[in-house]
Amino acid sequence: MDKELEALEANGTWRLTVLPPTARALTSKWVYRVKFRPDGSIERYKARLVIRGFQQIKDKDYKHTFSPVAKLTTVRIFISLATAKGWPLHQLDINNAFLHGFIDEEVYMYPPEGYHKAAPGQVCKLERSLYGLKQASRQWNLELTKFLTRHGFHQSKSDYSLFTKVSGGLCTFILVYVDDLLITGDDSQNIVQIKSLLHEAFTIKDLGLARYFLGIEIARSSSGTLLNQRKYILDILSNVGLTAAKPAKVPMVKGLKLSTTEGTPLPNPEVYRRIVGRLLYLTLTRPDISYVVQHLSQFLQTPRKPHYDAALHVLRYLKGTVHRGLFYPKDTTLQISAYCDADWGNCRMSARSLTGYCVFLGSSLISWKTKKQKTVAKSTAEAEYRSMSATTSELEWISYILHDLQVPVSLPFTLYCDNQAALHIAENPVFHERTKHLRIDCHYTRDKILEGFLQTAHVSSHDQLADIMTKPLSESQHFFISSKLGLLDTPPIPA
Repeated sequence: MDKELEALEANGTWRLTVLPPTARALTSKWVYRVKFRPDGSIERYKARLVIRGFQQIKDKDYKHTFSPVAKLTTVRIFISLATAKGWPLHQLDINNAFLHGFIDEEVYMYPPEGYHKAAPGQVCKLERSLYGLKQASRQWNLELTKFLTRHGFHQSKSDYSLFTKVSGGLCTFILVYVDDLLITGDDSQNIVQIKSLLHEAFTIKDLGLARYFLGIEIARSSSGTLLNQRKYILDILSNVGLTAAKPAKVPMVKGLKLSTTEGTPLPNPEVYRRIVGRLLYLTLTRPDISYVVQHLSQFLQTPRKPHYDAALHVLRYLKGTVHRGLFYPKDTTLQISAYCDADWGNCRMSARSLTGYCVFLGSSLISWKTKKQKTVAKSTAEAEYRSMSATTSELEWISYILHDLQVPVSLPFTLYCDNQAALHIAENPVFHERTKHLRIDCHYTRDKILEGFLQTAHVSSHDQLADIMTKPLSESQHFFISSKLGLLDTPPIPA
């Protein structure tokens, strides 16, 4: 606590003054946390002063709060590119990041507990942002963006957390997630220089080569990079009490259909919501549970016993695959390809279909999604066509990110689909009776084919990798597709 107060004073976070008659002061509290290493051992104890931002009044104590963070697809592209190019991947942590942002509004705070330099009747007038302020993240992001652009970096318009710098044919890339930074590129001299400049401006903690980012373990070897959330899975199993449970073979039993009306309502729905919330974060590296997590997320408002049992089944599946992770090989091309699929009328409650897709950079899986379609499809072909349109949008956005990362893209991209009717609709202005009711945005895929951006190809249902995003599969098919997606089982890390 003393170190935190010293850092706040040294940073000029506030100045002591008398509270104006027309103003009001906010209160604060101390938050304590134990920081752990990836292996579970204690790294350090941390105390942080947090202002009670929920007491703020809009347009008086704050105006805008939006702050961009890196999209997880961009993070995976960033890591897969560094792996394929053989570039080092550095990680930095900005010390007390939010304290570096200046605030435009007049905000006052009562002196915090343990701070004895304030005279009776004095309050702290904030000069810089403090953790807990609604605008703190935004103000910090503005300061960092100004700093990076001032030193020659270009901010991507496709993902505002991506910064690129090209000088003399050499590249440096920075990806920002609040106060965590990933840096890579082939300009080692500029990487050292930007680290030094960041330390002078903000003070950083240089974590060296990236090993643990946003709860994702990054294990790199000569053959490639493995991403997994082993510790996160073990924490979930421990909290739920399933560390000794019998493992399940698949995340969801094939043919299981859940509804909002069958089963007894749970007496404490928060338990179910907490499990599903943690499973959602686990899908960052586990596409094999994407479908079942999407399915379970529909019942958060009034979960029932069958929903809870299905969630526990997912945890038992994770118990048997705790060391499974997403592998990005070093020896791979940088060519984009994608698979899309749809399960027509999948939802029992709304009769809407499910879109699923997965996008590869070479043989590295960088993007995937399972999402219910917005409208009811009249046929399988229509559902598949809508899925192709959603995948095409993702492909175009990824092409912009790759352009910013100086990756030459070879057009056309290949989009694999297992529905012949949808392929014909995409390539030809035919099947009038099937397509006359479709909105114009659904024909986006056809336009991209005509532009030469995209080419479609048929794939058999057995080899349709996006199948795992739209339905429960048999054990053998689930394992087959998981391996094709790049999910590998690794041996346990020795203690």
